Amino acid sequence: MKCILLCAGYATRLFPLTENFPKALLQVGGKPIIDYTLEKVNKIDEIDEIYLVTNAKYAKHFEEWAKNKNNIKPIIVFNDNTTSNDDRLGAIGDIYFTIKKANINDDILVLATDNLFDFELIDFYEFYKIKKAPCVCVREEDERTLRRLGVAKLDADKKIISFEEKPANPQGNYGVYAEYIYPKEVLGDIKKYLEEGNSSDAPGNLVAYIYQKMPTYAYAFSGVCYDVGTHDALAYVNELYSRKNS
Repeated sequence: MKCILLCAGYATRLFPLTENFPKALLQVGGKPIIDYTLEKVNKIDEIDEIYLVTNAKYAKHFEEWAKNKNNIKPIIVFNDNTTSNDDRLGAIGDIYFTIKKANINDDILVLATDNLFDFELIDFYEFYKIKKAPCVCVREEDERTLRRLGVAKLDADKKIISFEEKPANPQGNYGVYAEYIYPKEVLGDIKKYLEEGNSSDAPGNLVAYIYQKMPTYAYAFSGVCYDVGTHDALAYVNELYSRKNS
């Protein structure tokens, strides 16, 4: 299995902090945000390579971080050569860019790196091994939160039976978070999705496409997941994790 870390967004809501520096490398509780996710990735023995995809603005920062990290699993940094929101590839575009660049023909774990969560990715992986199908991470949320997320309805077997991206009137109870596992059989569908002219941005749009083609399952995690998208959110999680790490 390969891991793809999505780090090519421009985090404009966090300017000026992220104007020339990536959000995923901002310090929270004394270490970069991305390190918390990396620690969880490292626990999955089946992952043998980690690909981090970023943009021309941040590539050098991530290359330096990866070099100094000396991680137990190799980290390869890819620059998608975009420079702003105007020419960005989008999350799905970057997933496909990485698949092509690394010539991936394996299952993939795809992760956003601007979230902080306390559940273990290895538990998500164990769920995937049982289902042997595309899997996403979900949590029950209130209606206000659901309007900002992809929203799934599930059957008794945790299979997705409907999906909406950021609906005004959510019909399901489960918010979909940016942690996904796709078996290698799906890689061709990602290419097809983009060739059909679908949105290359929000990764939930790919879930909406895939679940209609094949059974797709939702791992319902417990615990917290913080979106570090604003200055207030960053200050909050920094204080929280500083207390945890002290």
